[in-house]
Formats: sequence, C-alpha cells, structure tokens
Amino acid sequence: MDKLQILVVDDEGRMRKLVRDFLEREGFAVLEAADGMEAMDIFYERKGIDLIILDVMMPKMDGWQVCREIRQSSRVPIIMLTARSEERDELQGFELGVDEYISKPFSPRILVARVSAILRRSRAGGMDDVTEAGGISINKAAHIVKIDGRTIDLSYKEFELLTYFLENQGLALSREKILNNVWNYDYFGDARTIDTHVKKLRSKLGDKGDYIKTVWGMGYKFEVQE
Repeated sequence: MDKLQILVVDDEGRMRKLVRDFLEREGFAVLEAADGMEAMDIFYERKGIDLIILDVMMPKMDGWQVCREIRQSSRVPIIMLTARSEERDELQGFELGVDEYISKPFSPRILVARVSAILRRSRAGGMDDVTEAGGISINKAAHIVKIDGRTIDLSYKEFELLTYFLENQGLALSREKILNNVWNYDYFGDARTIDTHVKKLRSKLGDKGDYIKTVWGMGYKFEVQE
C-alpha cells in the first residue's frame, strides 16, 4: 500500500526537519516546501497529497494566501501552524477552510496525532455509507454533501460537524461533547471554534441551516422540521 503523502510548508528548516522526522517515523511520506510559492508548485505538480501542514508567516506567499488558492480547487485537509495565538488569526483560518489550527511551540507528538486522526476519519467508511435527513445527503467515503441533489462545498471540519449532527438527530449536544467527538480529545481550543463553524455551516446549508438549533447555555441540536 502506498504511503500517505504529507506536504510540510515552513520557512524554518529546523522546524521542517523536526516535523518530517516524526511523521516519517509513523510511516508517512513527507514533501517539503520553504515558502508559499514552492508549496503551490509542489501541490500542482504532485497529485495525491493527502494533507498539508502549513505555516502562516512565510516569504513570497504567506499561509493565508496558500490556503485561499488551494481551497479554490481542493478540500485536502490543512493544518495551520502559527507563532501567534490571537483569536482573530484562528477565526480567519477557520473562515478560509483550515481544518486544524496549532500554535507554536507545539508537541510534535500531538501534531502527528492530529494528522493521523484527520486522515483516519477522512478515509473511513464504505462507498455506500450515505446518511440522509431533510434533503441533506452525506456520502462519508466520497466526502460529498448534497442538498436536494445539488453538491455543496464544505471544509473538512464542516463536513465532520454536519455528519455528527445528522448521526445524532434530535439530541441536544453540548459544546464539550461536540469538541470531543469532532475535534478529538486532544484539542486545546474552546467553544468559539464550534460557534464559528456552526455559523459558517448554517450559511452554506441555506434554508436547511435552520435545522441546526441553538440550545441556549448548552450547545446545539440538529432537528429536521416536518
């Protein structure tokens, strides 16, 4: 079986080597880029990249620009790295379709665990693993969401969040429970992460975004209106 390919993009050589060593130890194939322009060249030249680890602050083309360009044509999972931990940076990343957001300094083992979890979940399920409710259809294996037969584009985490809602219809889900099941137990963020994703998801679902009800003081509930 071919190794899964991870593209590591960071202008610090030592950081790339550190991440590469830990990923290769877990059996991943690693590609490296020292700036955003090089990252885009590799992304277009090498087909089949399974995940991108992307630094924000880089010469020539920063991480935000790289993410914007990739999201125009691909939903490949992206983990964003940054030396800054300001809330507006994190929210901007999620708005652009970033799947995970990790602030430096970080534990390489935690990073590898996040990579493994994202890839495991994105590749799970059989081809006929389809969940439907209220005109929303989710094919988990193909990573496709359709509304009344029309395909819509969702980021990896938006897809995971919608799937979790559909699989737990009618249940009031606390923010903590959503974090633990969609973002995994080692996530260090807070409720604002969920609220940002729900807002974006509701917008993309159009009228069907009303199916996601706010349970005040607790979290959310997915409920199809009759």
